[in-house]
Amino acid sequence: MTRLSERENMSQPPKDPTVPRFSVEHDSDPGETLIAGFSSFGLAGLTAVDYLIDDLDLEATGHVRIDGAPSITPFTKGTPRHPIRLYTAPELDVTVLVAEQFVPPFLGELFADALLDWTEENGIGEIAVLAGVPVAHGPDAHRTFHIATEDYRAARLGDETDVPAMESGFLDGANAGLLERGIDSPLGVGVFVTPVHAQAPDVDAAVRLVDTANAIYDLGVDAAPLEAFAQEIRRRYEDLAERIEEREPEGTYDRMYM
Repeated sequence: MTRLSERENMSQPPKDPTVPRFSVEHDSDPGETLIAGFSSFGLAGLTAVDYLIDDLDLEATGHVRIDGAPSITPFTKGTPRHPIRLYTAPELDVTVLVAEQFVPPFLGELFADALLDWTEENGIGEIAVLAGVPVAHGPDAHRTFHIATEDYRAARLGDETDVPAMESGFLDGANAGLLERGIDSPLGVGVFVTPVHAQAPDVDAAVRLVDTANAIYDLGVDAAPLEAFAQEIRRRYEDLAERIEEREPEGTYDRMYM
């Protein structure tokens, strides 16, 4: 049975066609944890979740629709697919969201609200986002950092987990919407960020994110073959990377993370 969740900007008339609407459709019960990767500079988070889907042999079980906003329809070997998709497997209590569609920051809150309404309706207890950030950094900063709600830190980021906190800064878009909603709700939200370079995908950054997700959720994933995997999908994401770089030029987030 297909389930549907939909969120509108309630400050506008519900039928206003100029207000974008996000809806989540899925065909099976999702896992208790949602791991997400969005299209952003360097494509590290997107590459990381794409690799998780491939390595864990997950199946597509749903997608997110965007009505009233520009969209893309990716395809491979002539076969189209939804740009924002949900994947799961019966033996795993994890659902993975891969968002090839670039969601601009001004639509991030609407997108986050739709996801959060859906997670609440379906008993999802926490969300982990894998992301790359184009910050100026030295070799010592080639690691993953976290920004997380208190309940997520208590549940997942104990002393045995070597993922330090990002010192200070600001978030916007979907990441900000997810974290802000998580602050005042039972939903645990953790955003894992790592510095990225201009090349897309930044394979080293994606490996760091895969290793972090594997360590926290004990997924049994081997990130070693990611280099070869990234070579395979590089051509798929070349045009997408160019579009994102046009919207997020290098240095966009330099003052957002410290």
